[in-house]
Amino acid sequence: MRSKKGFTLVEIMIVVAIIVLLAAIAIPNLLRARLSANEATAIAAMRTLSTAAESFRAGQSPPAYPAVLSCLSNTTPPYIDSVLGGGNKSGYNYTYTGSGTSYTVVAVPLSENVTGVRSFFVDSSGVVRVGTTTAGTPIE
Repeated sequence: MRSKKGFTLVEIMIVVAIIVLLAAIAIPNLLRARLSANEATAIAAMRTLSTAAESFRAGQSPPAYPAVLSCLSNTTPPYIDSVLGGGNKSGYNYTYTGSGTSYTVVAVPLSENVTGVRSFFVDSSGVVRVGTTTAGTPIE
């Protein structure tokens, strides 16, 4: 008698089907987690930018907000890191508009529904909002 070693085709197909089923369940959850992480990073970056702009203003005589975002990363010591100072971080693009008396920052996903779903807004009031204007819902 010969002994047969190995798996049958049916056994291999069952294992492959189980792996495909698990992947179909796990992959959307991983993508959703990445979106949530990018959005949480964007909210934190908006708070960082607000704090940095206020700190910059307090250090000026007379007090004035920076004119461009790179002013916050090109000082010694810098108020923000160079990545955020470049305007892109964790799948979001940050657009800073400043004058001597006020500023606004808008964060939008680099690729809608891929790197993020929501946009964020902050101005000299320091309130981070969902959306791209002061009409957005505040984030608590």
